[in-house]
Amino acid sequence: MNKKKLCVRIYPNGKIETQTLNIKGKKCNKVFEILENLLSAKIIDSSYTAEYYEKEETILKDYQENNVQNILLKDEN
Repeated sequence: MNKKKLCVRIYPNGKIETQTLNIKGKKCNKVFEILENLLSAKIIDSSYTAEYYEKEETILKDYQENNVQNILLKDEN
């Protein structure tokens, strides 16, 4: 599995350029919201990579699936 990353480039004139890697779909927008708040900055221009239009896949291993099923069964009781 690829690690999710945020690449930040700061230019001498104060311009900040960012890009997310391995963050699919609209989740990248949340990362940029957090970054805006941390830097007290505002996004003035943006574009999306192909990853933005992909859906993130979640794969549960057998033991995880069993744990989810057990939790659901407990909630029913």
